[in-house]
Amino acid sequence: MKNPRIAITCGDPAGVGSELISSCLGEEIAGQAELSVIGPPRWLESLNTRVNTPFKAVEVGLAYSDCEAGKPNPESSKIALEAMEKAARGCAMGEFDAVVTGPISKSRCAEVGFSHPGQTEFFASQWGGEPTMAFVGSKLRVVLATWHVPFATLRYHLTESALAMAIDRGHELGVRLGIEDPRIGVCGLNPHAGEEGLIGNDEAAIFDPLIERLSESIPNISRCQPADTLFYRAIKDEFDVVVALYHDQGLAPLKAVEFETAVNVTLGLPFIRTSPDHGTGYDIVGTGKASPKSFSNAIALAIKLARRKSRT
Repeated sequence: MKNPRIAITCGDPAGVGSELISSCLGEEIAGQAELSVIGPPRWLESLNTRVNTPFKAVEVGLAYSDCEAGKPNPESSKIALEAMEKAARGCAMGEFDAVVTGPISKSRCAEVGFSHPGQTEFFASQWGGEPTMAFVGSKLRVVLATWHVPFATLRYHLTESALAMAIDRGHELGVRLGIEDPRIGVCGLNPHAGEEGLIGNDEAAIFDPLIERLSESIPNISRCQPADTLFYRAIKDEFDVVVALYHDQGLAPLKAVEFETAVNVTLGLPFIRTSPDHGTGYDIVGTGKASPKSFSNAIALAIKLARRKSRT
């Protein structure tokens, strides 16, 4: 079997991406994949001096001056966006099998014309498909029914179709990770999942009937469960995947137990995209405080998913 071709974007080159990537490209990666790292020229030169694992340097940001680590500016944001565009085109043209994206600052990218809430939405705009945001850790696997939307507008986004897609994608994620008939736990919206209608009837009136219909084709889906205990039950191996209804419902418990290890994976796109589950870390660049575990896991998961995809 040929090694999968993995593209790694620099993210914002002023952030912690460079030092984390250099930590990740060790002996355990060598021989597992053909790696291409996308970034500005001097950033790539610096990376090359710090790693022994061979990689193909793909240059972007040639029109911009070099960026200084820990000091973000509009040009570093433009380089991050150019790297994303290069990776998206490379997958579409058959050059890469998967993309691992370095962290960007969404607000700083918006200041230079980035029109998407995040990288998930950007890659969907480039590749097509209906994306679903998911996270894979050593103890928890979480799929979100909604993600980058203000809480005040949640009622307009948390539709039956959004929940149905999240449950379907949760099943897909489990299968892609090698779990046969994954057990899906679905969070309730209200405290105690509505307490049988005493604290809201969204679960009894809308979500549970939907889950009952879906269970005819997707096995092992729970009715809505109280979110305050569902994640603990998943950690204790009662469920393989948790479907959370909104961003912080899923990410608060995930990051509490998997802050340094969880990986963001985008489902529903024609190509594989993973990323570390952390930000740019401008304030800790060069301090040694940034953990490479999430970035390393993102690369490992991209390789695993690409290998499994090539066998199907």
